[in-house]
Amino acid sequence: MDLRADHRQSQTLSPRLQHAVRLLQMSSLDFAAMLRDTLGRNPFLEAEDGDAPESEDAPLTPGEATASAPELSSLSGLMDDADVAVTEAGADVSAAPADVDVTAINEEGSDRDLWAADGGGQRRAEDGELSALDMMAVETSLTTHLHGQLNVLPLSERDLALARTIVESLDDDGYLRTPLQELVGVVVGLEPAPDLQEMQIALKLVQSLDPAGVAARDVGECLLLQLPGIDCSETRSLAQAIITDHLPALAARDIAALARQLGESPARIEAVCDRIRRLDPRPGWRFGSSHVAYVVPDVIVKKVRDRWTVQLNPAIVPKLRLNQVYAQLFQRHRTPANAELGAHLQEARWTLRNVEQRFSTILDVAEAIVRRQHNFLDYGAMAMKPLGLKEIADEVGIHESTVSRVTNNKYMATPVGVLELKYFFSRAMISANGSACSGTAIRGLIKDIIEAESPDLPLSDAEITRQLAQQGLVVARRTVTKYRQMLKIEAVDRRRRVA
Repeated sequence: MDLRADHRQSQTLSPRLQHAVRLLQMSSLDFAAMLRDTLGRNPFLEAEDGDAPESEDAPLTPGEATASAPELSSLSGLMDDADVAVTEAGADVSAAPADVDVTAINEEGSDRDLWAADGGGQRRAEDGELSALDMMAVETSLTTHLHGQLNVLPLSERDLALARTIVESLDDDGYLRTPLQELVGVVVGLEPAPDLQEMQIALKLVQSLDPAGVAARDVGECLLLQLPGIDCSETRSLAQAIITDHLPALAARDIAALARQLGESPARIEAVCDRIRRLDPRPGWRFGSSHVAYVVPDVIVKKVRDRWTVQLNPAIVPKLRLNQVYAQLFQRHRTPANAELGAHLQEARWTLRNVEQRFSTILDVAEAIVRRQHNFLDYGAMAMKPLGLKEIADEVGIHESTVSRVTNNKYMATPVGVLELKYFFSRAMISANGSACSGTAIRGLIKDIIEAESPDLPLSDAEITRQLAQQGLVVARRTVTKYRQMLKIEAVDRRRRVA
């Protein structure tokens, strides 16, 4: 046994490089959230022009469409050493916002402000008129809407309590997922205790409220509650039979089976099924706030003078800078006891450098993609070329893994829509004449073939495969099925319509 030391070279990631990699692979929302957190705890970082976020939900950058993004080159000036002297000799670094003396507020104004803050009074503009906030429509939740209807009905206190219990047990879809037997034990304070029959009566009462279909326990019951809205009695009775006894066939759009079982013509069954599909399976979605998380593109592509140009989206470029005053004071009075502040200063510099590197890399990769896929922007999906990560990595001068991180959860706004950067990458598929074709182009061709098919004679995946082979594209049937599912197009049986 012996003990010896060997010298070896190995590649390791420095903390700064690890931080840059984490920032690069983040989406725009995660990146903005991380910057908000860093801005809140790092005293050496500040928002430009005093645009600090007022709340956790506020974005770092103004949401105005006219806001201009700072040039990336200007970010490098924000990262200079903090030893630079303050140019303004009259800068007062001690001018920090002082706490407001609440005793200086007169009692009348204080009471009025507190009353307005509590929502007890109307907010008025400077001219004494109602403000814009008072004119905004208030979103009404489903439970509030139902409670308002219950309050105007001539109900006893016991019936009202049971009905309110049903309303409070509904989910966001408007369904009652909790069994009535469990709700019997939830109701307290009633003598004698309610039984299951009383809960069923309360359920029928709630189901009679607006919107139709609310408080249903499954999809079938929800649709049945909305059938009285159908004017034609024959259509209503046939729809009731389909929903009650043949709901799986309705979901599978098996018109032929429904026509045989009900003894009606396929055209008649098709018309009734179309009427059923116009019913609302989720009545609770009509109420309450529907917060839709829209995708914010990282880059914007425009055609200027017959040439496609790429620019960063101003809405995602953060306006951050190094607080030179704090950095100057720290450099002048730096002591070993202030090691934590030194770590914050280093983190601030790293953050600014990494922000510049992130957006510079995203812009370079997006420009390289547009240069190779400009035909797609001009002519559509059929002109998409096969593209790999290595091609972009060699052109930009970075590693393939970096390109993968850049294109992950990053989006590009184009005239044909907002697309993820990964959408432009696909492997090459060789056609019969030896030319390369991308999977995106084949998907576009499959979509065109299905859109041109006859509604009463839809094409199966095997028939689509044969049509592609006639055009020189040898594609397996399972590949056509996969591409059709990626396009969210249903199978041939569900696409078949009755003439």
